[in-house]
Order: sequence, then C-alpha cells, then structure tokens
Amino acid sequence: MSFARHVVCAMSGGVDSSVAALLLRRRGYNVTGVFMKNWDSLDEKGVCTSERDCEDAYRVCQSLDVPFHHVSYVKEYWHEVFSNLLKEYEKGRTPNPDILCNKHIKFNHFYQYAINTLGADAVATGHYARTSQEDEDVFQQRHVAPPTTLFRDRFEIRNPVRLYKGADLFKDQTFFLSQISQDALRHTMFPLAGLTKDFVRKIAAEAGFHHVLKKKESMGICFIGERNFENFILEVRFDTSLIKHFSPIMSFVNYLEAKPGNFVSIEDGKIMGQHKGWFTLTLGQRAKIGGQRDPWFVVDKDVNTGDVFVGPTTNHPALFRDTLRTDRFHWITVDPPPELARTQMMECHFRFIHQMPLTPCTVTLNMDGSVWVTLSQPVRALTPGQFAVLYKGDECLGSGKIVRLGPSEHTLQQGRERMLAASRDKEQRSPEPAS
Repeated sequence: MSFARHVVCAMSGGVDSSVAALLLRRRGYNVTGVFMKNWDSLDEKGVCTSERDCEDAYRVCQSLDVPFHHVSYVKEYWHEVFSNLLKEYEKGRTPNPDILCNKHIKFNHFYQYAINTLGADAVATGHYARTSQEDEDVFQQRHVAPPTTLFRDRFEIRNPVRLYKGADLFKDQTFFLSQISQDALRHTMFPLAGLTKDFVRKIAAEAGFHHVLKKKESMGICFIGERNFENFILEVRFDTSLIKHFSPIMSFVNYLEAKPGNFVSIEDGKIMGQHKGWFTLTLGQRAKIGGQRDPWFVVDKDVNTGDVFVGPTTNHPALFRDTLRTDRFHWITVDPPPELARTQMMECHFRFIHQMPLTPCTVTLNMDGSVWVTLSQPVRALTPGQFAVLYKGDECLGSGKIVRLGPSEHTLQQGRERMLAASRDKEQRSPEPAS
C-alpha cells in the first residue's frame, strides 16, 4: 500500500473485537476504535454493564496506541430495536433483537458514523464471518445509494458481495448478519474470518489482553443480562434512558402490561392453570403450571383470547411443523438468486435459531417478495417473529421474519382422524344392496 488505509473497528470490550483491532493494526492499517452504547445501564442490575465494557475497550485501544471514540445510540436502539421488540411481543411473536441491532445500529448508524464522520475507508467488526471479497477489494468499493424505485436500473452492472460462513463453524455468526445491507457489507472487513475461537483467545493471551479474556461469553439479550425475562418485561421501574430522550412523565414505565390468561391443554381443552401474559412465553418452552407433577410445554398461543395452549411432552406433535411464510425476504445480494427468480422455486437450507442444524428446504417466491419455506422434515417450535435464515452451501442468502406457520403435526393428525371417522360413518349409513 502506498498509504495506510483508515479502518474503524467496532469495539465491544470483548475478546473478539479486541483481537480484530489487533490484527488490523498488524496489517498496517490506521485503526480507530469505536465503542457503541446501545442501552442505558445506569439503573440496571444485569451483568451487561456498558461502563465496564467501555473501559475494557478503551484499555485495548490504549495498548494498541489507536484513537478511541465512544458513541451513544441509546435513542436509536430504543426506537428501532426495543420498540419493535415490544410491538412484536404484543402481536404474540418472539422477536430477535440481535439481528435487528446489527441491521439498524452496527451496520447502519455506526457504519454511517464511521464513513461520514470519521472518514473511514472501511469498517470492521469481530464477527465470525467472511465475504466474497479480499480485504483490499473493500477499499475499491464506492457508496451505492439504495434504489428510490421498486426496480433497479436493468442496465446497471452489479457484482454483489456475498456473505459466507466463517472458518469456525460453531462460532459462525452469519445468522446474526442476515439482515445487513449490501452497501454496508461492501465496506466491511471481518478480520476473524479464517480463525477459530480458540486461536483468537490464544492471540489475545499473547497480546496481554487478560482483562477481556477473563470475561464471560456474552449470551442472550444484552439489556436483560442474567435476569428473568418475564420479570424484566413486566417490571415497573424508573427508566433514566427515557428522561434523556423523552418526556420525564414517561420515565416510569411498564414495558408491557400484564395480561393474565389460561393455560389450556391442546389435547382436551382443559384449563391447566394461569399465566401472567402470553407475550412472556414462546413456543417450545416449559410452562410453569402450579400443581403439575409432569412438565408441560407451550405449543400455541391465541392472542385474541389470551389462551396459551400446552402439551404434556417436550416433543408433542403440536410443536412440529414443516411449513412457514416470511414477510418480504431480505436478500444479501439485493436480488433473489437467479434460479429462484427464474422458476419461483429453489432448494437450499434453513435455520431459525443460531447453531441449530441446517434443514434442507424448498423455497417458493411470492409476488410480494415474501417466501414460503417447506422443510424436508418437521421442525420443533417454529416461532413467528424469529427470522428464517437461508443458506446455499457456505453462503448465507439472507433472511425474512416468520409471520405465518403451516399446520402442526397434531392438527394434521386430527384432520386425518376426522376424515377416517367420517369415512367409516358414511360406510355404516350406506344402505345394504338389495339381494
């Protein structure tokens, strides 16, 4: 390189982003570290304390002798991620805030800040993922504004950047990146693309990053920490983030109002007990029903009546389905794969939970951009609100929010039994032929 490129690295205070910054520095780039504060944790009791994480990120930047910036996206996170989460729960869905955080905060607000304010040539994160371009290709990309019309110029020459799984398949994080824009991906570097987690930890130890090595791996929703989700979502509390960004009158908040209802047996309609609100429960989880010796599991919800249907076993047929529909699908390359665009059908692989085994599926493209996904075998606890992420080999094609489910195995079984009973009844009522 004739001159050092400027790369802005997202710093979380964890081992992955710390090593990402170190590797960029070793490659000769001018690195700037940026810590994003997405949730006001001054009044939180969870382990995810942004102040401590910010201090850890700052210490890494000091040791690397690179500039450090601290930006707050508390307001943006509230409007674009957390408010969406509450609306989804109220609809009876179970959202994925991590995917939305990457889409709206890291690969939109942070990306724009790095490019437009800090003058970065590229951005970098500590995600375990890779793209179809080499690092130097990133610096040749120009900014492409999103289309202002429904269809792009058909004469536009495009060579989209593709998103691939990282070398560490267990840690692969393409699932969480499945909603990011093509423009952001074109200008993003993933320094950990070819590394395993164990090797990253070894690099951190050799670099003396012992303060980040001691930290536990972040799991679950950051703003909840280790607290019980039901308690968090129903609690009434004094919220300092609202004082900063909204009216003080709103500062006493009930994230969602408790809406008690009944636990109802999916098998016989018997009322088994009561719950505090159907939005605190997700399909497949164990239902806390007092007085029951054996465990019961949530198999369905009726947001109109407030009833939560439960089954007596963790693998009850009511939990298994093989068909789902998404909202408008987000393709990483902007356009659907040529095979799908040409025939409206395509074979690929599906998952809706990070690290779950990939399931073969057939995808059908609808006129409105949504897709139907038909799985090769029924999958347990398909959940509206989660994202259906599609893969073709190592490539992550993109994702769409699950908005509708096909019938469960239990429903299909009941239908078959009714048809069989109706057929038998018809045979019994048929008159005997005259002799």
